[in-house]
Amino acid sequence: MARKLLYNGTIVTSNTNNEVIENGAIGIEDETIIYVGATPEDFASYDEKVDLKGNILLPGLVNTHGHTPMSLLRGYADDLHLQTWLEEKIWPLEAKYTPEHAKWGAKLSILEMIRTGTTTFVDMYDNMDEIAKAVEEAGIRGVLCRGVIGFGSDELRQSKLKEAADFAKSWNNGAGGRITTMLSPHSPYTCSPEYISQIIDKSVELKVPLHTHMSETKFEVEKNIEEFGASPVVHLDNLGFFDRPSLVAHAVHVSDEDIEILAKKDVKVSHNVISNLKLGSGIAPIGKMLEKGVTISLGTDSVASNNNLDLFEELKAAATIHKGVARDATVITAQQALRMATIQGAESLWLERRIGSLEVGKDADFIVVNTNQSFFYPKHDPVSHLVYSGSGRDVKDVYVQGKQILDNGQFKTIDEEKVLYEANRMSKLLS
Repeated sequence: MARKLLYNGTIVTSNTNNEVIENGAIGIEDETIIYVGATPEDFASYDEKVDLKGNILLPGLVNTHGHTPMSLLRGYADDLHLQTWLEEKIWPLEAKYTPEHAKWGAKLSILEMIRTGTTTFVDMYDNMDEIAKAVEEAGIRGVLCRGVIGFGSDELRQSKLKEAADFAKSWNNGAGGRITTMLSPHSPYTCSPEYISQIIDKSVELKVPLHTHMSETKFEVEKNIEEFGASPVVHLDNLGFFDRPSLVAHAVHVSDEDIEILAKKDVKVSHNVISNLKLGSGIAPIGKMLEKGVTISLGTDSVASNNNLDLFEELKAAATIHKGVARDATVITAQQALRMATIQGAESLWLERRIGSLEVGKDADFIVVNTNQSFFYPKHDPVSHLVYSGSGRDVKDVYVQGKQILDNGQFKTIDEEKVLYEANRMSKLLS
């Protein structure tokens, strides 16, 4: 069993104590972290030693909401309201997607995520077998679900549900444990109560969590109240959705009553701050949710509404926008934002025993950031610099399960040139 030691760096652990270790080291054996601390006394016993040269090593980032094949639509339809964007632009083009579009769109997104330091991501889409294969090949970690929109005939809905359940069952704990699965009704406004109930029942049967879009726009909430006499949060709670482990994306327009329910039912919230801003949907009341103990993570949403997958941008936005909204500079500190992108991301996916912080016994999922650059000087506070000064483009090395998949900016598992060529070719076939 090979043992590797990475030393002479700043180790940002994201552990319970938010420990930062100057001149620190991390030891790994195969897939697992076996040491975190100062340079160990048994230095010579490691088979391979890597000098970090003062750079920062931190847990791989966790992106808790996205749609990877939509990277083919980057820049296609910008500066529109959500419903117009979806119904007039995105959905008609997505109707032309083939499995090949999903394959190369997913690979393009995975390329971008690895490049910018994301080691775990959530994906909700269709043609999910292609996406799972792309995850398996690239060496990244994915939490995947076949998104189900409840339009069309009952026969079509049942076919989608069967496809989603078959995928969740066949790929859960796949790719050497790097893939886990969920079930995912697209949203309360695209799925009837009866259909959502069927999906909930299937999640019980398969013992997998649930994921959905929820309360993204004011229009959506008003429509839900008009149709069902309740907000999307109350509506889903009445259906028993939150009796299952559940992750919701957005939660922009939620009331105090809604937040109480989310906290009581331990619902995880993926905060997609930049996508919500770009689509004009609003700003989620994250400060209130944190006060009530809701677990908040960060997501980019798709490239079509972001327009990139750099989770470092979400970090800075989450740590700055809410200060402005609250007119309180203490709201969401740099440390809190970093935890949203690491350990709280892992908690939101029920993976905190395996990833999200650098601790002995966890999987060796981590990244190295090149901090030997002007905007990381003077070296006052590494966490502050990561959140307020850093960028995903500063990531130089990426490890998942102890395997290096990005080495000084060079991909080890992906043919970057081929992915870029094929993604561009597939995009042109949509027009």
